Amino acid sequence: MCNDYRLLVDVASIVREFSHLKINIRFAEGTPNLEAREDIKITDVGPIVRTIDGTRDEAELVQRRWSWSGPNKRPVYNFRSEGREFSSNRCLIVADGFYEFTDPKDPQKKRKDKWLFTKNDEAIFCIAGVWRETPDVGQAFTMLTTEPGPDIAPYHDRQIAILERNAWADWLDPTMSAKSLIKPLPAGMLVVNQVG
Repeated sequence: MCNDYRLLVDVASIVREFSHLKINIRFAEGTPNLEAREDIKITDVGPIVRTIDGTRDEAELVQRRWSWSGPNKRPVYNFRSEGREFSSNRCLIVADGFYEFTDPKDPQKKRKDKWLFTKNDEAIFCIAGVWRETPDVGQAFTMLTTEPGPDIAPYHDRQIAILERNAWADWLDPTMSAKSLIKPLPAGMLVVNQVG
């Protein structure tokens, strides 16, 4: 499952992408200094967008830790979405790529093959997530997962829940059914390149 993702765009680009959807981004904690990062890994801090008092046309961008500690003290960085509604604390995890790893094709290679997935013709995309307050790490988020779509199935038996752009505002609205929004992407929506 996804344990590494990418974000190379700046805050202004994120704000612009959301403004096209008539969602005004606010910065209650100040405008974050987002550096371009090829690899955002479990326990790193990453930007999320979450609702402000349930309004559909405003949201805040904050940086939070990716993963909280589960009952066994292991990080909860992916969470199955099937059968759940997530009626509170929804967030959008902003990315422009994510990675999957497979056993190497070359038997001499010691490391796994690394595959970069990007969204076809879109500068950024959003992953459905939830955040929570935890006693050990404060506020943290996790990525929701679903069955794999045709672009991911050759690489993994699950995929992160990437939302279509027209569903971003709906995801931030807890009255909208999560089951109606989370689904695998159709074929051809993702571009994959081997990067390692």
